[in-house]
Amino acid sequence: MAEVTDKFKILVISSESDLDLVKFDLQLFAAEDEGRTEDPTEKRIREAREKGQVAKSEELPQNAVMIVGVLTIFFMGGWIYDKVARITVYYLDNFGSFSLTEKTIYIEGARILETLAAVLLPIFLMTIIAALISNIMQVGFQISTHPLNFDLSKIKFNPAEMIKKTLISKRVGFNLFKSIIKIVIIGLCSYLIILNEFDTVLSTPDISIAASLKDVLFIAFKILIWSLVLLIVMAIPDYLFQKREFIESIKMSKQDIKQEMKETVGDPHVKARLKEMQRQILTRSMIKNVPKADVVVTNPTHFAVALKWDREKNNSAPAVVAKGVDYIALKIREIAKGNDVMIIENRPLAQEMYKRLEVGDIIPADLYSAVVELYRILYENGKLKDAM
Repeated sequence: MAEVTDKFKILVISSESDLDLVKFDLQLFAAEDEGRTEDPTEKRIREAREKGQVAKSEELPQNAVMIVGVLTIFFMGGWIYDKVARITVYYLDNFGSFSLTEKTIYIEGARILETLAAVLLPIFLMTIIAALISNIMQVGFQISTHPLNFDLSKIKFNPAEMIKKTLISKRVGFNLFKSIIKIVIIGLCSYLIILNEFDTVLSTPDISIAASLKDVLFIAFKILIWSLVLLIVMAIPDYLFQKREFIESIKMSKQDIKQEMKETVGDPHVKARLKEMQRQILTRSMIKNVPKADVVVTNPTHFAVALKWDREKNNSAPAVVAKGVDYIALKIREIAKGNDVMIIENRPLAQEMYKRLEVGDIIPADLYSAVVELYRILYENGKLKDAM
């Protein structure tokens, strides 16, 4: 039997009950987004938003446009009826006296267009405002031309993927469920309203045509409004589903997050190199202060801290002008010897000052007594550069 690798393995049982090994790339069956298990970062969400990829429900703007349009027609119905009736009467009264010339056609066409604009413009404006508000409520104000870009590389003919997305995906199942719920809501709403207005419907044969038409239109209006209100409420779970699907679609792999960190924070190797360069610059600057120091306190070999008391600046206590460990400590001691700066071994004090203080810090009060002892030794040995 051939050797089985980790990447390719599938067993087939032949008619002779032999086990034949067939090599097959199992990665062909891997999910397209396999490994994308991490929640998207703020940067990833922001980039998706800039490309026009946002979580929103189409149900809310659609139903909002419908309900605002219906309400606009309802409240402006009398005015619209008056406009349409006036132009209808005008043409019926003057139909026989019209002379069809190029000039009259232009004039009458402009008259009709003016009436249509006056009737339709308020409806268009209100529905556009409703669409804008319902979208801004979901995603805020964001303009992106990226979805309009035509990218041929995204066009891939993959029958299996097409069947999966159009027949067996979660989105398809949820949309089917939504459609069924819509039918149920509209049907139930219609049934309840008609049942409540059943006596009014039965009385229509006994009243005038105008009154009957008014009653029927009012019942239809109630059915439409209540259905749209309920569908708007149903848009809330749809929005939550769309948001979940959006987050799933932009999830990241661990490698994606590492790459983003490199791009955002910087390559760790470059960052380490910059830190090293900063340390070298600080060390060079610090080393220059050692010849001006009053004393260097050592561990004796691992730590070295140089102190300077600048009485011209009215400092209440000496300050750390240089410090180092190992190689830097050795360098500080060498420079101190070369510039006749006294070196005093005090292991506890050297360690304490190195851990607690940075270059430029003044000695804290709890270390005064130990530092005063250092300056006493300096004074007795004639090493104090400035007069006390």
